[in-house]
Amino acid sequence: MQARRILDYVFITLKGMAMGAADVVPGVSGGTIAFISGIYEELITSINNINLSLVPLFRKDGAKAVWNKINGNFLASLFLGIFISVLSLAKFLSWLLENEPILLWSFFFGLVVASIFMVAKEITKWNLGSILVFIAGSILAYFITELPVNDNVDSLPFLFLSGALAICAMILPGISGAFILVLLGSYKTILDAVHERDIKIILTVGAGAIFGLLSFARLLKWMFNHYKNITLALLTGFILGSLNKIWPWKKVLETKTFGEKIIVVDDVNVLPGTFEGDNKLMLAIILAVLGFSLIFILERSASKK
Repeated sequence: MQARRILDYVFITLKGMAMGAADVVPGVSGGTIAFISGIYEELITSINNINLSLVPLFRKDGAKAVWNKINGNFLASLFLGIFISVLSLAKFLSWLLENEPILLWSFFFGLVVASIFMVAKEITKWNLGSILVFIAGSILAYFITELPVNDNVDSLPFLFLSGALAICAMILPGISGAFILVLLGSYKTILDAVHERDIKIILTVGAGAIFGLLSFARLLKWMFNHYKNITLALLTGFILGSLNKIWPWKKVLETKTFGEKIIVVDDVNVLPGTFEGDNKLMLAIILAVLGFSLIFILERSASKK
């Protein structure tokens, strides 16, 4: 891999901020942002290098060799960006989600539609297998977005599992980790644990997340190495199926209060013309086109570089 300059790591941090911001919005995955910004496979490979083989490497060659093995500069820059985003941009995005949901969803809708083309373009050969996997991925993601929300669950083994599944969803393009927690019924428990600094629950969820991240990254890496076209078709399907969740115009049927947050647990997509209230159609279209165009602008600038 070509040596990176400091400016390169600044851009990786910015991509991390975009990933963190996306994961705050239920229905948008940080994995989608990682994919369209060109760092997805490197992220999976770097995480996959974190394993027990690092112990003898550390004993033989020291900490620097371990850091290089796991692509430490890349991971540190990326997770720094995610951390910054959660502390800063997350509040702004949460405000937009509550006060200007149509405009926020429109921008992300355009962005995600463009990302479908970007991921599908990486598939070198479409055949019957990849087409079937693409359709299956679309149906599965759509089905997940339509699942009913469970009531609050607080058993430690289940919270461990929740952390593992949520982190897997976060690195999968198209599926939101936050939305998975809402579906599993562990969102409120984890949110309350963070606010109340319940170390036992936080450590349990964190351990589950680490387990899920390391094991799932290994599976994804294996799939990319052996069945790249099939894997890309599946991820493209996931992103397409997730569009159901981020359609801008919705009729809310039921909400639940989780801590200080009000989460929509049941809604239905409606056309702009049948939306109750100001549909903000023109501004929504402009933002969707902006989000769509932004992906191709970023891709063109990256390819020139």
